[in-house]
Amino acid sequence: MNNTVTLVIATRNQGKLKEISDLLKDYPVDIKSLDDFGPIPEVVEDGDTFEENAYKKASFTARVLGFPALADDSGLVVAALEGAPGVHSARWAGENATDQDKCRKLLSELEGRQDRRAAFECVISIAVPGGPALTYEGRCEGEITTAPSGENGFGYDPVFYYAPFKKTFAEISREQKSQVSHRGKALMEVQAEFDQVLTWIERHMPVPERFACHGSDNDC
Repeated sequence: MNNTVTLVIATRNQGKLKEISDLLKDYPVDIKSLDDFGPIPEVVEDGDTFEENAYKKASFTARVLGFPALADDSGLVVAALEGAPGVHSARWAGENATDQDKCRKLLSELEGRQDRRAAFECVISIAVPGGPALTYEGRCEGEITTAPSGENGFGYDPVFYYAPFKKTFAEISREQKSQVSHRGKALMEVQAEFDQVLTWIERHMPVPERFACHGSDNDC
């Protein structure tokens, strides 16, 4: 496939956009984000699973903008909290909570608990305007620290300890994180199959309708 494909990453998060753009930089895709377009309605992420929410975002964005779209839904699943915050990870500490607020709430909920096992989970959906979608998944297991550490990353990264590196996600580089993170693993699955993904997009994108013009030259 030789033509460049416009692919909209359904996010305004610059960290996610950079991570995804880096992994797809060698492919014939013109990466856009929601910030490249005018205001569009917000998707209500009311699914019960990461897969439902990822598909809702990708499908909605593709239909509204007319381009294939990639969306992810991801979050932190904590064993001692029965899977919370899960699909509510982004807003668990409140609608306008900062990353520091999120980490603070999580540490408060786990205060005094011995079981600090946790996992980041990610589902990526790639959809076309007509509705079909491809799905990819990734998971990274770790544990929650007792205090934040590190300045990199975003979200819960400062309190997510990854044993093989003996560091939190906020203490490693973006390149290191991309190799082992939930989103990185899911994106590497996408990357490994991206030639087939581009072919799939080409086959499933709607063909523009052509209309014959029967009026005068000035009308056509």
